[in-house]
Amino acid sequence: MNRLDNRAYYDDFAGWYERERHLPYHRMLDDLEVGLVERYGRDRDLLEVGCGTGLLLDRTRRFARRAAGIDLSGGMLAQAAARGLAVAQASATDLPIATASVDVAYSFKVLAHIPDITGALAEMARVVRPGGWVLAEFYNARSLRRLVKAVKRPTAVSDQTHDEHVYTRYDDARAIRGYLPPELEWVATRGIRVITPVAKVLELPVVGAAIRWAEHRLADLPGARDVGGFLVACCRRR
Repeated sequence: MNRLDNRAYYDDFAGWYERERHLPYHRMLDDLEVGLVERYGRDRDLLEVGCGTGLLLDRTRRFARRAAGIDLSGGMLAQAAARGLAVAQASATDLPIATASVDVAYSFKVLAHIPDITGALAEMARVVRPGGWVLAEFYNARSLRRLVKAVKRPTAVSDQTHDEHVYTRYDDARAIRGYLPPELEWVATRGIRVITPVAKVLELPVVGAAIRWAEHRLADLPGARDVGGFLVACCRRR
């Protein structure tokens, strides 16, 4: 299988990235992620690493003092800029941001696709002020989502590409701790998609509502959160 570099993959993806974001599954993920950013970032300076088309950044800027984003894909950024967002094209491993200039740096659905994960986390830590936060989401190797991904067919991104064409890494908590630079302390965890077996189940009228309710309550519950399909390490900058 031939993999594309991340920029080419996401440029190709940009054409219909938002097509399904209105569906209950994606709305649930977005709500859990934005809620976490608000917990640490209300009235503060925020940086989104891998902002894509700006869907989350457009929401977080409403409660932030200042919010900006970077992304590798020009195709994605064109849509973010059209939303009037403060964005720049850059790599997560080389942020064009001054040292200790933001209060919260967050990244969702991005770090699992970066081979140099230690470099990306070091950059996120660098730009955060002492006492600030890095919210780093990983694909959890010990989750129901990982099992589903192992048996399901690849998801199409366009007529030419699917999700196996991009580098993807799954990590457990021990591996994640090994990636963190010494100036970051892992203080809290949020697990996202703890019990949802497949996205379509959230479209069922009664069952979907019950699962969504449960996901919001399990996200921060010790034990349950640790098996979330997406594991967010909430790290304080020393």
